[in-house]
Amino acid sequence: MSNLARKEPAVEAPPMPAAEPEAPPLAPSVAVAGEETETLAVMKPVPRITIHAFCEQPGTGSAIQRAGEDRRLAKAHLTVHMGGIPAAIELYQQAATPNLIMVETHTGGDGLFAQLGALAEVCDAGTKVVVIGHMNDVSLYREMIRQGVNEYLVAPVRPIGVIEAISRLYIDPDAPPIGRTIAFIGAKGGTGSSTVAHNVGWCISSGLDEDVIITDMDLPFGTAGLDFNQDPAQGIADALMAPERLDDVLLDRLLVKCTDRLSLFAAPAVLDRDFEMDADSCETVLDIVREGVPCVIVDLPHVWAPWTKKVLLAADEIVITATPDLASLRNAKNILDLTRQVRPNDTAAHIVLNQVGMPKRPEIPVKDFAEAVGTDATLILPFNPGLFGMAANNGQMIEELEPKGKTADGFRFLAQQLCGREVRAPKAAKSGLFGFLSRKG
Repeated sequence: MSNLARKEPAVEAPPMPAAEPEAPPLAPSVAVAGEETETLAVMKPVPRITIHAFCEQPGTGSAIQRAGEDRRLAKAHLTVHMGGIPAAIELYQQAATPNLIMVETHTGGDGLFAQLGALAEVCDAGTKVVVIGHMNDVSLYREMIRQGVNEYLVAPVRPIGVIEAISRLYIDPDAPPIGRTIAFIGAKGGTGSSTVAHNVGWCISSGLDEDVIITDMDLPFGTAGLDFNQDPAQGIADALMAPERLDDVLLDRLLVKCTDRLSLFAAPAVLDRDFEMDADSCETVLDIVREGVPCVIVDLPHVWAPWTKKVLLAADEIVITATPDLASLRNAKNILDLTRQVRPNDTAAHIVLNQVGMPKRPEIPVKDFAEAVGTDATLILPFNPGLFGMAANNGQMIEELEPKGKTADGFRFLAQQLCGREVRAPKAAKSGLFGFLSRKG
């Protein structure tokens, strides 16, 4: 592909306003916090490639190393060396070159192109080269591209910039986009994580006119079918048991269509079968699902296993639902700390604090909860058993029962934070003989 590949190829592989009575229009029934944050582009994971980086400055090497720890480069094998282009030339005189070489240089002009020419003499066919330079010069960039360099980055580089550059080289630009995955998990059992997931999925599908698939990963006890008043004969278990058979045709057969925009990948919710969940199978199935829709809601059960951890950390957005008690606080903080460590280049996980204000129950104050976990709650839902109980018994979403209520406003706000776009509220119902029924509350 480039002039830098001449050898024969080698065989290798925000402050929470809830405490302020005057701010959020959603208070006091529902409190929200934080400003809209920049949403990172949804990038496909880079395939299994080998990357060698040769840096001149420790800061550049550190940025590339952090990029290599990102979930989107999880399949790639990255090694960082010091010494710049001369070190790369010396190494590859005796060794085969990897799929991608990244080199940092302070040199410019004829000296730079002489070094690149020497590097080309020791490169295998098909090797791609990314140069990290310290001169922001368009003419230099054009000459590099003309001579076969695949990409030129101007230092200092950020991890996300390195990831984007590598993705551009290995992901087909004409390939269809992949959907955003939003993983919901409860800090403990009974926090209402599934209810939050289902209602947010509904708001995205109805308020953004966006196709959404809700995947219920709790195979023995999933409630998605109940919450949407569906009883599918087949579902996600059939796909997970034989992921190699899943294609677009089979997927359409396994999905349950709830509305024109919302489909359900339901769990069987039976105990007459044993389910052995496999991390690779989950990844394969979710990859196929997200190729067909812009948004995939992943409803995770409150279990901690290799597959749960992998699915959670691979998601584009994470929502943790907690209640204001000590167990939820501890577990939410543990999950947050893990996501911060493993996903340094992603937006922070969102906290939904649910069932706040339950009568006669001692609670951790919202402010103290936020200080302990190190972040404000994105959404605070007050204890409202009547509304949520009626929705669950009717197989309806909150927006269907009280479209103009403050709880529905809260779910739309959370959907907006997750998608980075304003979620439209439903139109007011027309007046009629029974119009008062739609204005309850």
